[in-house]
Amino acid sequence: MTNNPLLQIGQEYGQSIWMDNLSRSIIESGELKEMIESRGIMGITSNPAIFEKAIVGNAAYDADIEAGIKAGKSIQEIYESLVFEDIRNACDILRGVYHESNGLDGYVSIEVPPNMAHNSEQTLEAANSYYEAIGRENVMIKIPGTPEGLKAVEKVIAAGINVNVTLLFSVDSYVESAWAYIRGLEDRLAAGQDISNIASVASFFISRIDINVDARLDKLIAAASDEAEKERLRQMKGKFAIANAKLAYQKYKEIIKTDRWKALAAKGAKVQRLLWASTGTKDPSYSDVLYVDELVGPDTVNTMPPATIEACADHCDAASRIETDVEGAYKLAEELPKLGINLDEVMTELLVEGIDKFVTPFQSLTKSLQDKVDKLAPV
Repeated sequence: MTNNPLLQIGQEYGQSIWMDNLSRSIIESGELKEMIESRGIMGITSNPAIFEKAIVGNAAYDADIEAGIKAGKSIQEIYESLVFEDIRNACDILRGVYHESNGLDGYVSIEVPPNMAHNSEQTLEAANSYYEAIGRENVMIKIPGTPEGLKAVEKVIAAGINVNVTLLFSVDSYVESAWAYIRGLEDRLAAGQDISNIASVASFFISRIDINVDARLDKLIAAASDEAEKERLRQMKGKFAIANAKLAYQKYKEIIKTDRWKALAAKGAKVQRLLWASTGTKDPSYSDVLYVDELVGPDTVNTMPPATIEACADHCDAASRIETDVEGAYKLAEELPKLGINLDEVMTELLVEGIDKFVTPFQSLTKSLQDKVDKLAPV
């Protein structure tokens, strides 16, 4: 067990490993419990795409769908009843981790409907409704890090609800999410409420950044006439996502040194940890654990799909690297704009695409549920 890099990462380097996957089958089969024990999994994240894969074509949900039909529930209500049940059961399995870590880990994340990403009031209402309906202290509500979403984050934190701020791509967006968390804690404290039992993570997406930037570099490589220049550009591929994460971590360190944060910490506030999301490698020419090995560091979380978890257990090279070559990260962030790569444009594109990658499966799942309801409903 001590030779398992996943366990080393958690025990020696202060990074928590969460799994980006949830289904009724891994709960009922005992697989989730086994992953906690053998792989050191300390949390679970979910999203509409994950639930679409879990529910569509899976007979394990049919009985509950039929019960929903008989109860006259809408498609949205049926969806929520299926998902909430899985979230509750996963929370119960992770409750031991939650208590042993003093509320730092042991969370199960559930996302508000993604079509609310640009509506603060709807997001706030859904977050409150989800938290109350699920009824578990270790549930964490995922809210997209849009400007409207961050307004809701502040209020949700003030209400005493754990938040996973998701779909963060730019360092500036991360900083805004951190201050939204801080303002929420300050409001809660001002209202005379306990802030020591609130947790938050800022989900900073990784691999999708390299996909976008690498594609832009490929165009520059194709247009370059000088072979030396082509090679220089090639050496930049697969580097910016990690560099961007390292710069975000430097901002995290700056924030926790501020007087505002120290005042909250003195009252028992937990830091909002950076969570590395989208850490499955998309480019087959890169190491399948690239976004794990290079981003290990204290006070962080890495949420991995099952395949990446198994790859890491097999051959991760566990060491703290989040603060290695930070100077190189700054240089790369300065060099790309000089080449004509507009990083603000990159981040905007990624946020739009990210929301769509959740909206589309959410709509698909709703349609699939309607189809299943039509088949199961009594004539």
